[in-house]
Amino acid sequence: MGETIPFKNLHSREYTGHKKKVHSVAWNCTGTKLASGSVDQTARVWHIEPHGHGKVKDIELKGHADSVDQLCWDPKHADLIATASGDKTVRMWDVRSGKCSQQAELSGENINITYKPDGTHIAVGNRDDELTILDVRKFKPIHKRKFGYEVNEIAWNMTGEMFFLTTGNGTVEVLSYPSLRPLDTVMAHTAGCYCIAIDPMGRYFAVGSADSLVSLWDISKMLCVRTFTKLEWPVRTISFNHSGDYIASASEDLFIDISNVETGRTVHQIPCRAAMNSVEWNPKYNLLAYAGDDKNKYQADEGVFRIFGFDNA
Repeated sequence: MGETIPFKNLHSREYTGHKKKVHSVAWNCTGTKLASGSVDQTARVWHIEPHGHGKVKDIELKGHADSVDQLCWDPKHADLIATASGDKTVRMWDVRSGKCSQQAELSGENINITYKPDGTHIAVGNRDDELTILDVRKFKPIHKRKFGYEVNEIAWNMTGEMFFLTTGNGTVEVLSYPSLRPLDTVMAHTAGCYCIAIDPMGRYFAVGSADSLVSLWDISKMLCVRTFTKLEWPVRTISFNHSGDYIASASEDLFIDISNVETGRTVHQIPCRAAMNSVEWNPKYNLLAYAGDDKNKYQADEGVFRIFGFDNA
């Protein structure tokens, strides 16, 4: 049993700046910066002090011509981030300057992006179920593959030897990497699998499904260990905390569930005002960033996200 956190004493803070709704939030490898990607065609980067107060400076990354749907930080470099947009480009930014340093034109509207844990490759998925692997240094495609089924979220395991795709058929397709040869098909759910998270300790992966369940899988045996059943709507986003003790999951239910990975029990629920698009735990501290379809009192999109876990409001 890992650490126990006094969740009920912790608070959320709200971060405003985007002009339209926030699709995606992601922490850098040192846990000091959070990036947000929005329908307003920008990403923003915020410097977050885990125990800090007061105003937070943010910088804007401008250049995409469509919604910034997903972003991911270089796992080995705290100032480099890649963004995927509906404008068919993937861009690399250095957040110290706020400038775009690399750009790749791909063939479709990009909806998914993830880094290989060693920082050498980026995988990008688009709306046409096509996977592109980019070599990070040259920023050029080295693999392209179109799948004959709906591909939702994608992820590498911690060693980078396995590549996972969640599908609309309720399966998780496991490919070896770099060959992309099929290793296994995990029959995970009775409805589409939307999201996947890899336990930072390398023991498990978790899958969120349209059937409202989150399943936890032993990565070495490819067996289901337990399911988390608190949500009632399709699971859109899941994340393990840095120690692998807790898993957060969210949907159109008006709360984010935080459960103990080993017992399967809910330890806390964070109330929210709208369906959630993205939850992500900080890699060093127990801070959970979350963003959803928030609207203001005039029913216009609000470009906000929040971070839960501060010991002062």
